[in-house]
Parts: sequence; C-alpha cells; structure tokens
Amino acid sequence: MSALDALDERQREAASVLRGPVAVLAGAGTGKTRVITHRIAHGVDTGAYSPGRVMAVTFTAKAAGELRGRLRALGIEGVAARTFHAAALAQLNFFWPTLAGDSAPSIVNNKVRMLGQAADELRIRPSTATLRDIAAEIEWRKVSMISVDGYAELGRTVTGVDAERLSALMHAYERIKDERRQLDFEDVLLACAGMIEAEPRVAAAVHEQYRHFTVDEYQDVSPLQNRLLELWLGDRHDICVVGDASQTIYSFAGAQQRYLLEFERRHPGATVVRLETNYRSQAPILAVANALMKGRPGALALTPARETFTAEAPTVTAFDTETEEAEGVAAAIAARIQAGASPADIAVLYRAHAQSAPLQQALAAQGIPTTVLGGTRFFDMPEVRQAVLALRAAAVAPALAGFLPTVRDVLRNLGLTEEPPQAGGAQRDAWEARRAILRLAEEAPADATLRSFAEMLSARAKDQHEPELRTVTLSTLHAAKGLEWPHVHLAGWTEGALPIAYATTFEQVDEERRLAYVGLTRAARTLSLSWARTAGRGERAPSRFLAEIGTTGRGTGILREISPSAMRSVRRG
Repeated sequence: MSALDALDERQREAASVLRGPVAVLAGAGTGKTRVITHRIAHGVDTGAYSPGRVMAVTFTAKAAGELRGRLRALGIEGVAARTFHAAALAQLNFFWPTLAGDSAPSIVNNKVRMLGQAADELRIRPSTATLRDIAAEIEWRKVSMISVDGYAELGRTVTGVDAERLSALMHAYERIKDERRQLDFEDVLLACAGMIEAEPRVAAAVHEQYRHFTVDEYQDVSPLQNRLLELWLGDRHDICVVGDASQTIYSFAGAQQRYLLEFERRHPGATVVRLETNYRSQAPILAVANALMKGRPGALALTPARETFTAEAPTVTAFDTETEEAEGVAAAIAARIQAGASPADIAVLYRAHAQSAPLQQALAAQGIPTTVLGGTRFFDMPEVRQAVLALRAAAVAPALAGFLPTVRDVLRNLGLTEEPPQAGGAQRDAWEARRAILRLAEEAPADATLRSFAEMLSARAKDQHEPELRTVTLSTLHAAKGLEWPHVHLAGWTEGALPIAYATTFEQVDEERRLAYVGLTRAARTLSLSWARTAGRGERAPSRFLAEIGTTGRGTGILREISPSAMRSVRRG
C-alpha cells in the first residue's frame, strides 16, 4: 500500500512533490499533519529521502511527538522531528566543544528571576508582572533580530518603566547572563545561526546531515527562525512549508505571516497547493468562519468534505450578566450530556484566563468535571507519576491475577474509587487522571503485560500523547489552536474581550479576528457563541465580529440568535 493511497486529490498532489520548494496552504481541518507525514513516508518509501537526512520542524514538543508517532505508524523511523529550539540546541551542544574547547553554556531557567536581579542592581523595584512583560519584550526583540539599542529607537515601552530604565534593564540582563556563561532560549537560536554563518565547517556538516526540511505552522515563524531555516538550507531548495495565514495568532511573540504569504515570490518556481476541503466541521460552521475571514490576506475558502442535511446552524445568545452567561453555558452543556454526549466532546473557549472562573463555578454547580488547558501536563501530575512508578514496581513481581485486574488493584490502592468525588476540586482531578490510566489499560492489546504497559505510558509521556479525560475542556483561544471538539461554546464575545481592549490598531484587531477564527474552526458539529451585556458595573457591546459574521434576526442569518432560555434547553447529543 502506498503512502499516497489514503489522501484526497489535493493532499496527494502536495505529498507527491518531493523536490524543490513547496508551500502547502492548509486551512483548518484539511489534514495538514496527514500530508506532512505521508509526504515524508512517500519520500522514504520511494528512496528519494533517507530518514536520517530529513528534519521536520515544529513549534511545540507535543506537535513534534505527534509527528514522530504518526511516522512510526507508517513504518518510518529515524526522521528528526523537533522544535526549532530542540534542533538548534542539539547542534549547539554538538559543535560548541569543537569550536570553543569547552562545553556549551547552560540555559537560563528563569528569565524573570534574572531580570529581578538586574533590577536590584539598578535599584528599581518593578512588580513581578512588570518583569514578565519585560521578559516578553526581550523575547520579541531577539526573535525579531533587533539589538538593545535598536529596540530603544523603536519607542516601545512597558507600563510602569520608562524607556531609559527599560534599556538599562535589558543591558544589565545581558551582562549578568554573560558573566554567568548562560544563554536564554532565544540566544540558542541566535548562537546556532551565528555558528553556522561564521564557521564554514559547521555549515558544511549541517548541510551534509540534513537535506530535506518540512516546516509545520509556517505562518508562525519569526525573522530569527526564518533566518535559521535559510542557514540550515544553504543553497538548496528542498523545503516544504505548511501553514494557514488565517491562523497567525502569535504576532505578539514575533510571528510574521509574510514569510508564508511571500513564499512563492521568495522561492521562484515553488509549487503551491491549497487544501480547502475541511474534514472536521459541518457546513454551517464553515460558513461562519469563511464570513469572518472574507477578503483577508491569504484567507482560504473552506468547503465541507460532506454535506449533512441535519447540521445545526451556529447560535449566538445574549445574556444580561457574565454570571448568567456562565450559568447558561453550563446548563446547555448539562442538557447535552444528559442527552448522551460525552463531556470529553465539549469545550468552552474564551479570550483570557480571567474569564474561566465563573464558568468553572457554574459547571461544578452542575456536577460537570472540567479540565483547564494550560495547567499541569497529564504525565507531570503527581498522581500520574505515582501511578506509573507503582505499575513499574508491580511489574517486577509475577502478576498472578492477570494484567487488567492487577492494574485495577494498583490504581485502587492509590485512591481510585468506583464513584467519582464531587466535581470542581483537586480530588476529582486526581480521580479523572487515574481513571484515564485505567481506560488505557482496558484498551491495551490482549497480550499486554505490566511491563509493556508501563513502557507504553513512558513512550506516551515522551511524545506528550496524553490520554482523553472524560471532562469538559476549558481553554483560552490561544491554547485551543490545533485541537478540535464536536461541540464548542465560545464565551465572552464582547468589545473589550474579543477584540481585547488593548487591540487598538488595524493590525492588532486583525490578529484578534484570526484568534476568533481559530475558535470557530475548533467545532465539528455544533457551535454556540455567547456574550453578556454587563461585566461588573460596566456595560458591554457585542463584539464587532458578530456583526461582520451576520446576525440578521432569528433564523435568517448564518448565526441563529436564540434566547437564554432556549440555550438552556439544548437537547441534541
């Protein structure tokens, strides 16, 4: 069976071109990860690629782990699937001893703490929040390839710190870092790029090692990351970039979508393939998403892979207060679960973490367990670590009771009960984690042993392949990127929240639009938007994006307006 057999026509076109510059413009839900992995597999299967000379670059360790897992499933081993930082750090650690005769510098583990020490030397006392903002500015400056003095000329400021003190703090931070012989994460990219640029033998070794590059989420590359890519490539052109300009939501961190939008101009003769067939969302949801991005640079016109005549129109509901909005969302979710939906199939997304508290409270009042994305990773939870250690220990002795009964006994001894604790607390979170491990054991192959199961858990931890928790997901729009759920609630669609109050320029509002688009395209079957007329003592207006999408009255726009009471009575599963 060919690696191309499971692809549609456009996907097959993208995966078939193995040489030269290739840009895959992949809309939300169009199968970009499938294209990336099947293209690499096709290259290896046909002999065009040697696995050890392929590098697939991602932005997160989780995405890199998913790529490795999918490639393994296709029978491909040995491909370097890494983040920019992991790849650069590996090269730095390999070449530094040869060039400098010493080990590479250590990595700063807390930029804010070091900035605090720099502030002490300067006898200024910025708050911790201010130091975090300064750290973010340092990161933006470096990935934008701007010096401290060049940054000062831009006139950017941080609240509570004037330009002169900000520049002094940045200089002091760099001096302390150099004195301690340390690098921060951005320095890793800078040092790697400088090493390849300045040392011909390093450049030759890198070019010999890696011949073929694939870059995921290319719309999010910064000037520094793009420069490093150019240095990795050298004078060759075997690069495939995959991205969607409509999902550029990290401009504040230095991402520049222009590298994707201008790829064809920067790489004459490039093959460009557009993936617009969406396999995730039903047609009414895609109509809303397309309407929001109509006319924006690089926008793709998403079409559903299949028409569903029973598809529900997305809805928008106006509540009087944020508390009533949270209660209305929780009641609608409770009704959907009662009708047969799994909590794991439902997500509530919002612009900022501060919006999560009333939603958590309202869901807990309904007895609905939740997981907040952005918290502790599953395999880093103390309860999970404890369970994995206990399972490894149990694997040493013969399992007289058999694999699954022994796993149940181990988890029961650690606190797993038949009935879950009350929703909304740490005990329930621990119960859900242990129950997820038990479900993995129940789904394990018939010949599974405690040892093989413990090894599988370790492999999943390494790849950040977390098991599904039977909980409703709460998440910011940023954290939800790359994920999907059958049923999605988007809360807080008001001016000041989305777009957020500090988005005042055209570019900033456009970024908020793209963030809203990411939220809309997470939904597969149903999509519910809501907003509250008041927040605290202040009045709020509906988000301008609602008007742009179109709500022309009950049932006549692509967003169907419903009353709070109608939202609470949702019964579809």
